Amino acid sequence: MATETKSHPVFARVYTWLSPREDDAGQDENRRELLAGAEGRALELGAGNGLNFRHYPKTVERVVAVEPEPYLRERALEAASGAQVPVEVIEGADDPLPFDDDSFDVAVACLVLCSVPDQARALGELRRVLRPGGELRFYEHVIATHPRRARIFRLVDRSGVWRHIAAGCHVARDTGAAIEAAGFEVERMRRLSFNGLPHILGVARA
Repeated sequence: MATETKSHPVFARVYTWLSPREDDAGQDENRRELLAGAEGRALELGAGNGLNFRHYPKTVERVVAVEPEPYLRERALEAASGAQVPVEVIEGADDPLPFDDDSFDVAVACLVLCSVPDQARALGELRRVLRPGGELRFYEHVIATHPRRARIFRLVDRSGVWRHIAAGCHVARDTGAAIEAAGFEVERMRRLSFNGLPHILGVARA
């Protein structure tokens, strides 16, 4: 991501069509688990079309949702109007996040750390804006653990074709290891498969 607008008009429209269908196929339950029990002030990085908003519990005081893609940001604004908690949608990205240190109790990274250009930088910014002991809630697709599948994922990434089609998405990132390398303490994390891709879902502490 970058602080300026990042327009991916074809991808944004395909994602807006596809993502509700993926939720109907089971991803909605993963979003619900991601946000269950969250409390206080929340930041969501790369909110997309806002499909997480309806899952924020009433224990969340306020959500600030950052989204750089114009079409998706407009869809997120529409979704915010139906949330049970206040949601502010803003243009922005992770380089840097436009917030003071220790500003949030919860940071949410949902299917976004695959596509940020610099994963370590993005995680560093999320850690910076979280209060000490604050939660990073994450749901991300990651590289496969099986060696043969992992090699295929790396080949796909090196080719660059998928990144071009999918707005910068990488399929070969070890995001769990990156979260720990950024200084977070992983409190819980489970691996799961969705649409044939390995994912991780969990909570880490700043």
